[in-house]
Amino acid sequence: MKEPLKLGIPKGSLQDATVRLFARAGWRINVNGRSYFPEIDDEDIACSICRAQEMSRYVESGTLDAGITGRDWILENDSDVRYVDELVYSKVSARPARWVLAVAKDSGIKNVEDLAGKRIATEMVNFTRRYFEEQGVPVKVHFSWGATEAKVVNGLADAIVEVTETGSTIKAHGLTIIKELMQSTTQLIANKQAWEDPDKRRKIEQLSLLLKGALVADKLVALKMNVPKLKLQDVVDGLPSLNAPTVAGLYNSDWFSVETVVEESRVRDLIPELMRRGAEGIIEYSLNKVI
Repeated sequence: MKEPLKLGIPKGSLQDATVRLFARAGWRINVNGRSYFPEIDDEDIACSICRAQEMSRYVESGTLDAGITGRDWILENDSDVRYVDELVYSKVSARPARWVLAVAKDSGIKNVEDLAGKRIATEMVNFTRRYFEEQGVPVKVHFSWGATEAKVVNGLADAIVEVTETGSTIKAHGLTIIKELMQSTTQLIANKQAWEDPDKRRKIEQLSLLLKGALVADKLVALKMNVPKLKLQDVVDGLPSLNAPTVAGLYNSDWFSVETVVEESRVRDLIPELMRRGAEGIIEYSLNKVI
């Protein structure tokens, strides 16, 4: 490449999860203390760290060629960027983050219309204002610097628009969710001019391919086992796999080696069943990427 791809890595809650994901995909990123320019073992990429809330603005302006951020912050900034791929991961789980509207349980507020003239606290000010304008409900939207759930408890707001995955923190503060406004997943985005550059586009597509492969592999494991010839069909019939299991004869033997890829969540039930069908020497191992 004539110049390296300028890639944004999200600072904050997604940083560690992103660095781990890149490692599984084949790139080692070394974040040096407070440096905003981590090292990466690829001379065609130059990394910068910035807040996910600001990422789409930097990508849109061309300060960065590509970056990883949430769909929520792209919408909040109303950024004109190229959506390359969805990367469903987070610091907690693989579930999408949800932006929800919540009120105190004893507030008597049951729906969006009940909030007319009320105060809403949120970090997503622009998105929230647009939402209530579209609903035709006049509200006062205030920016929250954090501890948003406590704003209702302290009487500083009548409702909040806050991000959650499980809803447990919201419930712990005595609040109840009355509306889900949006689901957000992590996105790989690109500057539109950078996307038109053949070299940069090729590099972005390489990132997308291998990052998605690492995410797919994160839910799967490989199983390898030995099976006698007389039990082979019964074992193969009990094996789930992406396509079909690999079967190879063992040297100078009437035994076979059988290998397959399965969902990790099924292994605890699958291994006892395979043993019952005649499999022996079962090995389970993790995968880095599945393309």
